[in-house]
Amino acid sequence: MFERYTDKARRVIFFARYEASQFGAPAIEPEHLLLGLLREDKNVLRDLIPYSALTEIGAEVKTRSTFKEKISASVELPLSAATKRVLAYAHQESDCLHHRHIGTEHLLLGLLRDEQSIAWTILNERGVNLEAARQTTHSDIKIPSEEESGAVLTARTSVENANWIDEIRDYGRGLLNLSSRLKQQFMNNTLSVEEESGRRPAEDKKLSGAVRSGRRTQLGVERLLTERVGSLRGARVGVVCNQASVDHEFRHAADLFKEHSEINLTALFGPQHGIRGDVQDNMVETPHDFDRETKVPVYSLYSETREPTEEMLKNVDVLVFDMLDVGCRIYTFIYTLANCMRAAVKYGKKVVVCDRPNPIGGERVAGTVLEVGQESFVGQFPLPTRHGMTIGELAGMFRDEYGLNPELEIVTMKGWSREQYFDETDAPWVMPSPNMPTLDSAIVFPGTVHAEGTGMSEGRGTTRPFELFGAPYVEAAEYTRRLERFGLAGVRFRAANFLPTFQKHAGRTCGGAQMHILDRHQFEPVIAGIATIKLAYDMYGEGFRWKEPPYEYVFDRNPFDVIAGTTKLREAIERGDSLETIEASWQRDLERFEELRRKYLLY
Repeated sequence: MFERYTDKARRVIFFARYEASQFGAPAIEPEHLLLGLLREDKNVLRDLIPYSALTEIGAEVKTRSTFKEKISASVELPLSAATKRVLAYAHQESDCLHHRHIGTEHLLLGLLRDEQSIAWTILNERGVNLEAARQTTHSDIKIPSEEESGAVLTARTSVENANWIDEIRDYGRGLLNLSSRLKQQFMNNTLSVEEESGRRPAEDKKLSGAVRSGRRTQLGVERLLTERVGSLRGARVGVVCNQASVDHEFRHAADLFKEHSEINLTALFGPQHGIRGDVQDNMVETPHDFDRETKVPVYSLYSETREPTEEMLKNVDVLVFDMLDVGCRIYTFIYTLANCMRAAVKYGKKVVVCDRPNPIGGERVAGTVLEVGQESFVGQFPLPTRHGMTIGELAGMFRDEYGLNPELEIVTMKGWSREQYFDETDAPWVMPSPNMPTLDSAIVFPGTVHAEGTGMSEGRGTTRPFELFGAPYVEAAEYTRRLERFGLAGVRFRAANFLPTFQKHAGRTCGGAQMHILDRHQFEPVIAGIATIKLAYDMYGEGFRWKEPPYEYVFDRNPFDVIAGTTKLREAIERGDSLETIEASWQRDLERFEELRRKYLLY
């Protein structure tokens, strides 16, 4: 539904949802949409009403609305019939103006066409009318580029391009298959030569851990489709997957299930960033769609809902979950799993979880453990920042500890052990989200993700997200010198200036640093990430800012607290506590989690 919406227009919907929850409304009404519009883009009304009168609109909406008990902002509220009508009008206005996007200006026009709503009455009483708004939109609004609006190409162009896009895709698949076969042949030949020569593979540091050991990591999805396919025989199957859901030949899970003669694939479900991983930012929802390759519907679990609905599951008996997690509580895919398990309990479905490696190993845990009352979509359960578990192990914990008890089957891997990082396996790496391009990104993520809760850039909009961090006010050389004084093991900090192309500080040069991991077995990312935040707070008190809400649909809490899962970490930084004191503060909670975790380890 929202694929043509600009980022600003999508945020209007987010804010409208929040406003509706504060009114205790059972659905999002046009007046909530108007409040969301005022929150996100007051300028859309700048030529139609005096700026000083804008605050009166919000007060007037409250005067004319009925208040009930507040609803948690995390609860999914539907669009009312009137709001759906307003959004349909917005689509029509965009089409009439020959715009390829739907922006805040079109939402305003939609509101001005629905004469039955409180929003229309309030705007009309202040002299804001449809024709004047149309004139302003026609003359003043800059149409975003395709990249900015996310608009689709025209139907005619799409049809013309379809054939050569297919040719390129087929050619690319052929190259991938050839590359994979050559890689496997090389590995086999290498091992044979080593055996004949008597040289121990482990002595050759140039070879990957998988080649050195001669051990293949058989993924859960590969075992399901060969050894355990009986679990799916005769059932209607839905698959939760994204672009990283591939086998050793880089074949996508959706294609594998569709092509399997014994499997009836009826639906696909996409997490945050979409089923193909093409949606860049947080709180940018993905639309429901239809998969061109498999010819089955794709339901977005990062849309108006993050939990499969009864309607989505009506043609599904078994829900297969095959996703690559990155070993961090803040990464949202594990909560998509939890939400799928909840829905399965409600609607009587079976869940099959296909396990994959924890990219940063499964031995160590670190960081703050989420506290009760701090739950969000980046933290539903009391897990530490670095949890040291696979997604299959977490599924078992969610079932037994947190009451998510559908019929559950966990398909384990073969050939993976807890000490292995991802590049010590032969499993194929495909970036699991747009800002997780490499294993290096995943290794530092549990630490530098905390920058998302501040005004500092976490490196989004660069080629090294989460490895680069900083802000326009940071003096790179001095900041880095002081970071080095912490003497953190296994890492060096290099002074860096960088220019984000999008997100925070886009187009502005940021001073900061880049993390270079020298020994990942000594390096602890969480305390290193906290060091970068603490130092920026200490050095640049006037310039440093905590991020303002919302963050991942939480509108009433400090985003840094949402990420940390506690207020205590921010309070420790503001108090000036030492790094040693901060790290010591979470040890007791980690010990309790370690004891609990032990029951669910499968490797």
